[in-house]
Amino acid sequence: MVDLQDAAGRLASTFSGGMVRRLELAQALVNQPAVLILDEPTVGLDPVARDSVWARVRQMQAEHGMTVLITTHYMDEAEAMCDRIAMMTHGRLAALGTSEELRSQLGGRNGGSASLEDVFRYYARSGLDEDQGGSRNVRAGRRTANRVG
Repeated sequence: MVDLQDAAGRLASTFSGGMVRRLELAQALVNQPAVLILDEPTVGLDPVARDSVWARVRQMQAEHGMTVLITTHYMDEAEAMCDRIAMMTHGRLAALGTSEELRSQLGGRNGGSASLEDVFRYYARSGLDEDQGGSRNVRAGRRTANRVG
């Protein structure tokens, strides 16, 4: 299902990043879940490996009718794979709709057409305006983590 037959005798620790992602996908799919949750499944993968992951997900959706919940920062993936898109900032829902709805809402505000990346940037910047301290909070959190760890 995930094209790892040639590596069946190898330890997973010797796998490339793309092979590890495909192995993780196979593990997630082994019980044919009704809902599949994928947390940034293609981060760090080359375009060929990314395409392979999405081809497997589409195949499983078609064969088993499963619902797939994806988190991603790649707007092209969100647009291609998702019926509905939710954008979050600071742990809160900032926008929800189809890619077309989200793009048209922002396009109306900007007086033209908008890409899904434009929509993402708009809501991410809005969240930054609300941020109390911004990068200072990140640095402070890291210092605390270093002291604790």
